[in-house]
Amino acid sequence: MYFTRSSDSPEISGGKFDVQAAGALIWRVGAEGLEILMIHRDRYDDWSWPKGKIDAGETMPECATREVFEEVGMDITLGIPLPAISYQVGGRSKVVYYWAARSTGTPPVPDGKETDAVRWASPKMARKWLTNPGDVEPLQALVDVHKAGLLETHPFVLVRHAKAKPRSNWTREEGKRPLAATGQRQALAVARLLGSWRPAKVASSPWTRCVQTVAPYVKQHRFTVKMLASLTEHEAKRNPEKARKAVAKLLNKRRPQAICTHRPVLPLVLAELRDRLTPGAAAFLPEKDPYLKPGAVIVVHQPVTRKRKLVSVEVYDAFED
Repeated sequence: MYFTRSSDSPEISGGKFDVQAAGALIWRVGAEGLEILMIHRDRYDDWSWPKGKIDAGETMPECATREVFEEVGMDITLGIPLPAISYQVGGRSKVVYYWAARSTGTPPVPDGKETDAVRWASPKMARKWLTNPGDVEPLQALVDVHKAGLLETHPFVLVRHAKAKPRSNWTREEGKRPLAATGQRQALAVARLLGSWRPAKVASSPWTRCVQTVAPYVKQHRFTVKMLASLTEHEAKRNPEKARKAVAKLLNKRRPQAICTHRPVLPLVLAELRDRLTPGAAAFLPEKDPYLKPGAVIVVHQPVTRKRKLVSVEVYDAFED
C-alpha cells in the first residue's frame, strides 16, 4: 500500500527498501518530566524502541501497534508520526517507520522472545543507552514536539467511501447506491487501519456507500455514527459553505474522530485542513482530483492545547484486491 507522511524525509518517501518495519516511541510525563520506553533484545544485545517487520497484508500503522503489543503487551493508539530511519542490514536496505504513542498506563511486560527487558528513560538517558545512533532521530523529534507543547494530540481521520456499484448500473435513488464487492473488502481494510488510531466519534454522509464504509469499524468497536446531510454530494454542491462549516465544527471539538464522505466533497474538507496546517505539512495533502481513491484515508493530528492548529499529515492509499 502506498502511503506518505509529513514526518519523513524525501529520501524515505521516495525510496525503495528491501525490508520494511514499524514501531513506536511510547511516552509518558512523570514527576521527573518526559520519559520514553526502551526495550532490550537479548538476541542482539541492544537497546532500542519497540518495532518489527511488516506482515503480509498489513499496513505500517497496523504493524506498529501489533509489534508494540507483541513485544511489551501494551495496546496503544498512534499519535503523531515521527521520522522514519533507514540503514543497511546484511547488505539489504531497511526502513523503520515510527510514531509517538502515549502510555496507556499498563505496565510494559517483555514478551521473553524478542524482548527480555524494558525501562523508562529520560531523553538524556535514552541517548546514552540507544545502541543504533539512527534511533536518536525520532527521539529528538519527539522531544522537540514535547517542548513545543504539541505532543499530546487527537487524530482526525478523513475517509473517502469505498468502491461503490457503478452509477451506470444503478437505476434507483443515488443516495442508496451501495458498495461493490471490492468496496466491501475495502471497508474491512478501512476498519483495520482506523483501529490504529481508534477514533471514538464517527461522522458520515448518510448515503449508503459512506455508511457501509465505516460500518465494520463502528460495529467492531460498538461506536455510533453521526449522520451529516451536509456531507452528501447533493448538499455540498448546493451549499458548499455549510459543508465546510460542518467540518470546521467537528475539528473544533478536538477529539479523536473520523468522517466519511464523497469525492466531490473532498476539496471542501481539504481546504479546511489546509488552513490549519503549516505550509510544509499542507504540501502533503492531495491537490488534484480525485484527491483520494475510494477507500483511501488521510490522518491529521490536533494538539489538545491548540484549537485551530494541525501538526501532521499521513495519506494512505486504498486497499486493492
